[in-house]
Amino acid sequence: MRAMTTPWIYRIVIPVDDIEVATKFYATILQTPGERVWANRHYFRCGGVILACVEPGPESGDFHLDGDPRILYFGVEDIEETRELVRRAGPAQVDADIEEQAWGERSFYAQDPFGTRLCFVHGSTIYEGGEFAE
Repeated sequence: MRAMTTPWIYRIVIPVDDIEVATKFYATILQTPGERVWANRHYFRCGGVILACVEPGPESGDFHLDGDPRILYFGVEDIEETRELVRRAGPAQVDADIEEQAWGERSFYAQDPFGTRLCFVHGSTIYEGGEFAE
C-alpha cells in the first residue's frame, strides 16, 4: 500500500440559533463580511479553515444536520482508500456510499466512536464558497 497524504481540516460547521445574529457576530470579531452560501449557511475564512455557521431547520437541505450538526470536514487525496481506512479503523459508523453533493463535493460521512460527525471530501472537489447560493 502506498503512503497517503495526511487529511487536512478545511471546514468546521457550528450550529447557530439565528443566522443573522451569527453573521453579525462573527463578521465583527473576524473583521470580514464572510459569504452567505445558502439561506441558512454563512462561511467565514479563518486562515486555511472555513467556519460555517448553520441555522438548522427545514431550509437546511441535504446538509446532514440531523442530531448534532457539528461536523469536521477533511480533504483527502484518495477518497476510496480513505473510506476503507475509516471502516478498518475500529468502531466507527460510515453512513453511506461515496456521493457527489449538489454543491459538487465528492464525499462520504462517518461518525467516530465518540459521536463526532466527520465528512471526507476528495480534495479536487472541495467547495469553499461562491456560486452556490440559491
